[in-house]
Amino acid sequence: MDLLRLTNHDDRVAIDEEIESWTGVYCDDAIDRRLISENEFQKIVHSILARKKKSKETAPMVA
Repeated sequence: MDLLRLTNHDDRVAIDEEIESWTGVYCDDAIDRRLISENEFQKIVHSILARKKKSKETAPMVA
């Protein structure tokens, strides 16, 4: 799955922060040291995308 095309800069920042929260180390180091699996990474990405989708669905329309 091409997750990169589904995300924007803000999503990637949120993904990095989530990885850092899970592992306690800088996100790139966590990936390099394999502190999270590919499956865990995908779960993080999908959770960030789901949050974004949910916030868009609940955002009030402004005229």
